[in-house]
Amino acid sequence: MLPLVDHHCHGVLRADPDEAAFEAFLTESDAPAAPGTSFFDTQLGFAMRRWCPPLLGLEPHCPPERYLTRRRDLGAAEANRLLLRASGIGTYLVDTGLPGDLTGPAELARLGGARAREIVRLEHLAERRGAEERDPDKFLAVLAEAIGAAAGTAAGFKSVAGYRYGLDFAPEPPGPAELRAATARWLSAGAGRITDPVLLRHLLWSAAHTGLPLQLHTGFGDPDLRLHRCDPLLLTDFIRAVRPTGCRLVLLHGYPYHRSAGYLAHVYPHVYADVGLSLAHTGARAEAVLAEFLELAPFGKLLFSTDAYGLAELYVVGARLYREALDRLLNGWTGSGAWSAADAERVAALVSAGNAERVYRA
Repeated sequence: MLPLVDHHCHGVLRADPDEAAFEAFLTESDAPAAPGTSFFDTQLGFAMRRWCPPLLGLEPHCPPERYLTRRRDLGAAEANRLLLRASGIGTYLVDTGLPGDLTGPAELARLGGARAREIVRLEHLAERRGAEERDPDKFLAVLAEAIGAAAGTAAGFKSVAGYRYGLDFAPEPPGPAELRAATARWLSAGAGRITDPVLLRHLLWSAAHTGLPLQLHTGFGDPDLRLHRCDPLLLTDFIRAVRPTGCRLVLLHGYPYHRSAGYLAHVYPHVYADVGLSLAHTGARAEAVLAEFLELAPFGKLLFSTDAYGLAELYVVGARLYREALDRLLNGWTGSGAWSAADAERVAALVSAGNAERVYRA
């Protein structure tokens, strides 16, 4: 079985969720399912019920209630251990910027019998510093120091500017006066969520100048974003402007703009595309979506991830759907003579782990 490097993921819950909380992790919606419906009745819900019950001693596709009862009987720690170790993931690159009682990188690695490194979420880092320092000049100095310190230990940075503002921001770094004014406004307003495009641009450029990879959320997500403003093509001018820094940009998710992400990876040497989350949520259609990723993106520019968050089940589903989709595609292409078996094996190893190991030096 190919080793996997999950280059974009999150911690799992330390405690057992109840049914409603569990179901909430099967959707990008921030609301309960419509009356009379369930988020278990989705591509992701069906994929979870296909692949996860056998790992806990149940038959595939068992009812959700039976699965959750079995999960509670085992306890969160044991269920997490069984599920994570069955995923076949050898390295986790963990975005630690989400709230909740979640495992950190080291704990996730122990449960999964794997290695882990941190991806630092820029907005979370800045907001923590803003809660501690309210003078604009001192805050900017402290922030620069914190980003520099993080660059010494982290595998990379991540930004959710697409959520907070959109990807249609001005591409150039803000000037000193503009930055100080925006910082003063934000701090005087209580230093809450960063949504000002000036501050977001400063974070992006600060990370880019470290030379570490920078992950950018693109495409679908929860209702906090506006999808039409998360098309990765909106990043074109920023992509061009940031190239001299040597920063590698990794476009996360992409769907339904995943072909746009593939195009950008095709034409810009420092841009990479991620196949995670799109495959989990498209479930039985994952093969078709992965084929579209593989249409134009160079094979050395695609990276596997799960974007698993909260539930260890999402690691299993992300890895299984990816492996199944890739196997079917490559078997078809080698069977028709379009690809050689040796090339198919090499490409599978690149997307599964090799590209991430090269980009993040993981």
